[in-house]
Amino acid sequence: MSDAAEPTGNGNGATPVKAKAGRHRDATLYQALAGAGAGDGRSLGELREAALKAFEAAELPVWRRSGFWTTSLESLDLDALRTSVSEQGVPEIVTRTVPERPRAGRIVQSAGAIVQVELDPALAERGVILSSLEEAFERHPELVSEWFSRRLPIDRHKLEAANAAFWTGGVFLHVPDGLIVEDPFELIYAIAEPGIAQYGRTLIVGGRASEFKVHEYDLAEDFGDDAQALHAGAFELYLKDGARCRLAQLQDWGTRNKVFDVSTRFVGVGRDAYCHWLPALLGGHLVRQHLELAVSEPGGDMAFRGLFFAEEREHLDVFAADLHETGPSGGDVHWRGAASGESRASFEGLIQIDPGAQQTHTYLQIHSMMLSPKARIDAIPSVLVSSDDVSASHGGTVGELDEAAIFYMQTRGLDRPSAVRIIVEGFFEPLISELGDEPLEELVREKIAAKLAAAREDIETYATSR
Repeated sequence: MSDAAEPTGNGNGATPVKAKAGRHRDATLYQALAGAGAGDGRSLGELREAALKAFEAAELPVWRRSGFWTTSLESLDLDALRTSVSEQGVPEIVTRTVPERPRAGRIVQSAGAIVQVELDPALAERGVILSSLEEAFERHPELVSEWFSRRLPIDRHKLEAANAAFWTGGVFLHVPDGLIVEDPFELIYAIAEPGIAQYGRTLIVGGRASEFKVHEYDLAEDFGDDAQALHAGAFELYLKDGARCRLAQLQDWGTRNKVFDVSTRFVGVGRDAYCHWLPALLGGHLVRQHLELAVSEPGGDMAFRGLFFAEEREHLDVFAADLHETGPSGGDVHWRGAASGESRASFEGLIQIDPGAQQTHTYLQIHSMMLSPKARIDAIPSVLVSSDDVSASHGGTVGELDEAAIFYMQTRGLDRPSAVRIIVEGFFEPLISELGDEPLEELVREKIAAKLAAAREDIETYATSR
């Protein structure tokens, strides 16, 4: 980071530091976290200090998988990035993009600062807390300290350590026991200008028998030049006994921007709790996401859904783990993706059933569609089972546009571009409809339609040539 990017300190032990230059290190990180995190009783200052040491010692990683897939941060100039923006306030991309609708609360972070916090007063009176994570450490240490970094490490690679050492602002949401909230909580991370390093840190705790919805938006203004930006995120959600949460994430950093996104996300499901998690990954120069959903107590259940669309020269690398640490438990993982232009997309899904997680029942499927001769998608489902009384299976497909389906729709009066658009939109629709929220569903549909329109000529040429 440049001198302008260095944190000035927030009372929590953050220390200014220059990024260490040097060669990049190969890292084998395509595995579940599957264990305790850094939150082992140390204070926030002690955790920051340990993360800083890890950051200084580490080099930017290169992820490799079986010799055929490489995700490299070699082109990221970390020293040139800063953590503050020229003008504070809610970025226009937020008001242009996020649907206007009833909501339980909203919190917006731009670069390293929280710029908006809203919470329904009636919910505040009933004990809901929605605040910056920094404020939560000061005002509610008994709630935060127990859960912060409980399952997230801080030293697997340089950007993970950077997040743990340098985050400011951050998001904390606590829904108390037994409370049912109908409207969603909106968490928004926005990059308003190039040259930004944004270290997003989110902690959510759902109390016993609570029920709520969370919508996260990751957005960037269209600055469209060669300048870079970075979002290094860490997200953790813990559901206590009997809690239920519908979690949705819409990520679109923009195709023309050079936004790097390296994030780790963990969801822990308690006894008889349930989580429906659906990320929609729709844009970014280079995106590396580690997504892990763990059933940690008997009776836990989950639905892990997701979709992605890579275009032009984007690079997307997703590792999604369905982890069962005990049984009985249930799971259902279903992802769909597409790639156009010269983009590269890789999805690796893992079912991991630990010893003793008997009577676990789960299934993983990934379906993907190539829309260009130069696009590439790798779909890799896998199962790692260490218990014998379980059912676990997986499947994956990578396909192209079905010429017979296009012809059929043309015989019903559609022109070829319309037929192609409807087929691709229909491919994603089973997952979009699972969002269970009409304004968010429409926004995802609009973004996919815009991507199809931008790649229309390329898709047409490819479909016609086969």
